[in-house]
Amino acid sequence: MLANFIITNHFKQLRYNLIKRISTNPFPSFSYSLSSPSILPHHQDDPKKAKNWNTSHSFVLSNPLLSLLENKCKSISHLKQIQSQMIITGLISDGLASSRLIAFSALSEMADLSYCKMLLFNLQSPNVFSYNVSIRAFSESENPIEVFLLYKKMLGTSKIGCSLRPDNYSFPVLFKACARLSFFYMGFQILVHVIKMDYEKDIYVHNALIHFLVSCGKLGVARKVFDESCVRDLVSWNSLINGYVKSGKPHEALKIFREMEVAGIKPDEVTMIGLVSSCAQLEDLVLGREFHQRIEGYGLNLTVPLGNALMDMYVKCGDLDEAKALFDRMVKKTMVSWTTMVVGYAKFGLLDTARKIFDEMPEKDVVPWNALIGGYVQVKRCKEALALFNEMQAMNVMPDEVTMVSCLSACTQLGALDVGTWLHHYVEKNKLTVNVALGTALIDMYAKCGNINKAIQIFNEVPARNSLTWTAIICGLAFHGDARDALSHFLNMIETGLVPDEITFLGVLSACCHGGLVEEGRKIFGQMSSKFNIPPKLKHYSCMVDLLGRAGLVEEAEELIKSMPMKADAVVWGALFFACRIHKNVEMGEKAALKLLDLDPHDSGIYVLLASMYVEANMWHKAREVRKMMRERGVDKTPGSSSIEVNGDVWEFIVRDKSHPQCDRIYECLIELTRQMEFVESSLNTPLLGDDFLFGLFGSDK
Repeated sequence: MLANFIITNHFKQLRYNLIKRISTNPFPSFSYSLSSPSILPHHQDDPKKAKNWNTSHSFVLSNPLLSLLENKCKSISHLKQIQSQMIITGLISDGLASSRLIAFSALSEMADLSYCKMLLFNLQSPNVFSYNVSIRAFSESENPIEVFLLYKKMLGTSKIGCSLRPDNYSFPVLFKACARLSFFYMGFQILVHVIKMDYEKDIYVHNALIHFLVSCGKLGVARKVFDESCVRDLVSWNSLINGYVKSGKPHEALKIFREMEVAGIKPDEVTMIGLVSSCAQLEDLVLGREFHQRIEGYGLNLTVPLGNALMDMYVKCGDLDEAKALFDRMVKKTMVSWTTMVVGYAKFGLLDTARKIFDEMPEKDVVPWNALIGGYVQVKRCKEALALFNEMQAMNVMPDEVTMVSCLSACTQLGALDVGTWLHHYVEKNKLTVNVALGTALIDMYAKCGNINKAIQIFNEVPARNSLTWTAIICGLAFHGDARDALSHFLNMIETGLVPDEITFLGVLSACCHGGLVEEGRKIFGQMSSKFNIPPKLKHYSCMVDLLGRAGLVEEAEELIKSMPMKADAVVWGALFFACRIHKNVEMGEKAALKLLDLDPHDSGIYVLLASMYVEANMWHKAREVRKMMRERGVDKTPGSSSIEVNGDVWEFIVRDKSHPQCDRIYECLIELTRQMEFVESSLNTPLLGDDFLFGLFGSDK
């Protein structure tokens, strides 16, 4: 393939080979005759100048009709009247005059691209400028693919004697359209024309080529073109630096800048935006501050985009005070400026400040809403997150996939299946794209809210899966006790070529634990470091201790704890303690409980469970000692709580809580249930209600 040839061979040797292959390109052949000189502005990267369609050409200003078009025309209707007069007077046949009609319909504030195209195709002698402005207008429209049809039409005019030839203003726009659409192979076909027509040394074409290559992710090729080029300017350096930044390679961007310094090239605002963004990706606050000082040292203007980049860097590096100081000093604040601060405060859990800034925003799109909703979910204020989603809908702001991921995460934390199901219907009704992130969030929500069958259904239907998607279904199956299915999905995930991470291993080890799959658990635990180079962490050790303990292998579990490369925490000792309770190993259970009390002497649950273990072993004197120890240390039993979802609302109940408006009826119901269970207990002669149940239900004064 042509593209592969260009990538793998020396750039300077391409000229002969590409010209030799020109007969294979999809466009008609074209003539080399020169066309009228273009008057398109040189600064095509400046959107304001790009949209400036007016000209100061003496012929235009001296002609009454053209002067009227330049200065007085306010609509396509006015344009048509002027066009009629140009037809009557014969002025329409002049290439420069007719090009002014095209420029107005393409680039003015009243632009009409359909009329522009009709004008262009009906001109007897359209010039290159007319095609260039039309191509530029369509490249910035919602239908950029029209650019290539216009280019083909432009080349085809040679067949009817017009002999139009693209110039150095045509190719940059074509490359930018290829970059916008990610038309990689089309871009190289355009490059064939560039080389055949000897424009590869033109600085504007050269820079557009580098921009196209980095936009398509071909950074190696872009660097090769850059290194071997005899023409380069600041734009060339900036394109390469920002290309590496956008590709998530900040170290390479900084390396290019060091080379730029050696070459004696002074950076501008665009350069510094790329460098500051590199620091943000690296979370290097020291280097970020250095570049901030350099901006002032270079005497550069702190433009709005550069100010926003600095704010973003300080936010990502954790310096909210400096970010806020910059924000306060900004004379002109854009939506990006406001959103950056909302994201920053939300990220660090300062939601009251984030909400204050959010409410002060003069206008809001979906991004700040997402930042605030995500912030509430992050700090587990999920009810407020869902309330904010309702407020967002009331403000007629259309949610996107990011919004739905955050809201589904809120439902997952709350266990709000009804709300989560409604959100799923909302996604389907509004035809939101179920991408990998949203599909994973749906699977996780259904699995953790109790509907594992729906989670499996969505897993099977999602068009794309990554390791997080597989992890969600594996953990969901483990949570529901489907150990064999979880293990099967884990093995299938590995077969697809995806690499499990530490969360995946936690899920599959948990499944083995719930399913009693000791041998499988041992094997997977061993493969973590030996096959996948993932060193087990405390949570993986606690899973293995739990797995071995549940299987009655408490001595092996204790040996595993001793062999751990880190100090065991409460979760690890807790797993061993619960295993000892199950298998009535009082001696080892007592040892584990004492370790737990050393770690947290005020955890009431440990005292209660230790006392219960002594009671079950008929060691009443030790049970009384534990209760006495609780009183002496001033440890109260932590009130139990439970939650229930009713008609989309989640209610939480705490022991002795009287805040619910129907608390009297609730307690009456609990008392009646207790009486019925006591009756069943006496009938079956089987204890159903122990002291712990009554103690937790009514408190110590039952």
